[in-house]
Amino acid sequence: MSQRRRIPRLFAPLLLVAAAGATGVAAVPAAAEQAVRARPLGQVIPAPASVSEGGPSYALTGRTRIRVDEDSREARRIGAYLADILRPSTGFELPVTARDAKDGIRLRLGSGDTSLGDEGYRLESGRHGVTITARKAAGLFHGVQTLRQLLPASVEKDTRQPGPWTVAGGTIEDAPRYGYRGAMLDVSRHFFSVDKVKTYIDQMALYKVNKLHLHLSDDQGWRIAIDSWPRLTTYGGSTQVGGGPGGYYTKADYREILRYAASRHLEVVPEIDLPGHTNAALASYAELNCDGVAPPLYTGTKVGFSSLCVPKDITYEFVDDVVREIAEMTPGKYIHLGGDEAHSTPHKDYVAFMDRAQAIVGEYGKTVMGWHQLTGGNPVEGAVAQYWGLDKTSATEKAQVADAAKNGTKLVLSPADRAYLDMKYDKSTPLGLAWAGYVEVQRSYDWDPGTYLPGAPAESVLGVEAPMWSETVWTNDQVEYMAFPRLPGIAELGWSPAATHDWDTYKVRLAAQGPRMSALGIDYYRSAQVPWPAE
Repeated sequence: MSQRRRIPRLFAPLLLVAAAGATGVAAVPAAAEQAVRARPLGQVIPAPASVSEGGPSYALTGRTRIRVDEDSREARRIGAYLADILRPSTGFELPVTARDAKDGIRLRLGSGDTSLGDEGYRLESGRHGVTITARKAAGLFHGVQTLRQLLPASVEKDTRQPGPWTVAGGTIEDAPRYGYRGAMLDVSRHFFSVDKVKTYIDQMALYKVNKLHLHLSDDQGWRIAIDSWPRLTTYGGSTQVGGGPGGYYTKADYREILRYAASRHLEVVPEIDLPGHTNAALASYAELNCDGVAPPLYTGTKVGFSSLCVPKDITYEFVDDVVREIAEMTPGKYIHLGGDEAHSTPHKDYVAFMDRAQAIVGEYGKTVMGWHQLTGGNPVEGAVAQYWGLDKTSATEKAQVADAAKNGTKLVLSPADRAYLDMKYDKSTPLGLAWAGYVEVQRSYDWDPGTYLPGAPAESVLGVEAPMWSETVWTNDQVEYMAFPRLPGIAELGWSPAATHDWDTYKVRLAAQGPRMSALGIDYYRSAQVPWPAE
């Protein structure tokens, strides 16, 4: 495993003045050499919406400045983030300055081009510099991720590299196909520290993922502090799959994850899985059980055996307290109620419970999300159902979800045999599960969210999400091995126009990401389906 890249500091002090050539670097290479070494503009992931290549390349040197608008705090922050990524490998000072000029890397915020939306950007590269323009800060940040990928992969290393650091000439105009491009991390079956979550956030951000779904509760552990029910964490969070020590996030920990995610323009979607997947809560508080008897803590991997007691009033006091405290901390619009695999809850009780739980979420100003079993009840207006079925899921179940979508329920697509990152690549994969089948890299990429669910209106699809369930993973290296290289493909399905989705061209672009992932210290799976270059 190569040395892991340090986390860039978005709020790093801004260097406003530096003498030209102070780093003592070599002169800029000849234009012809720059052109040969520059990466094609269209080789990035996700594929840009529009690429126009041509003209002279730009080379970063010891004289390069990162220029931002004087009155734009967000542009300054993003400029500092970019400088912190580029300085270790290039050895350049790359001062961030509000002094305007036509050279260097220019970050421009506040474009009047409405076609860019809230997350789009325009990147223009030529002999004198690179200019990234966006209407909103998220778009500027995404443009910076594209710029990173246009530079040689060694730019991601945290030690001085030889360069040259060239960006091909031309223009990219880019905006996402879908507004919801997510990845889920199950911190309940195995607990992941704040620092581990931050590492995954940085990796997601490179591929323009904008939602981090945290699965915060399950049978094996409760991971978020709730002041009004303290034993949820001190007892219910004390173990995990296999019987390890577990762990939980204090409210300060959770706020730090929220802050860090926001600095990378990701929205956190917290999930409390109800009414099933609740053994950790039931073990913590006997009164949540219909018989008043707390079950033992659970460290296995079976599902469907637990349920809150639907008829009891205290059940809804519990749900109200949990939702209220999480809603107070969470700036994002969603609270995910789970709702899947409630096999121990009679259907009538399930519908009654979800009706009341959804109303509680609405009372605290949040939008309900739930797994697609939510559509078997009464999804509230504006609710989002996350579909995790398979290609072979019954037509009846698919029709139920599609009918809900026709009636206004929005969809996030996470088909388990396409998007679940914990599924084995093949029978030899040492980690992961295979209940949904083997999911190689091509299978993960080769589907269209807009047409995947028969009968669901295209406009009902908000986007895609790649869940990482943690029955078999508990370290960052293990998460990386299962997520990469599949996560970039799911991210592309969410961002890029459908017309760009082509496996034969995608696998070439993905292969070019291999050296970059290695430079970042990502322990990725070297699929035989991808023509990886020698490193």
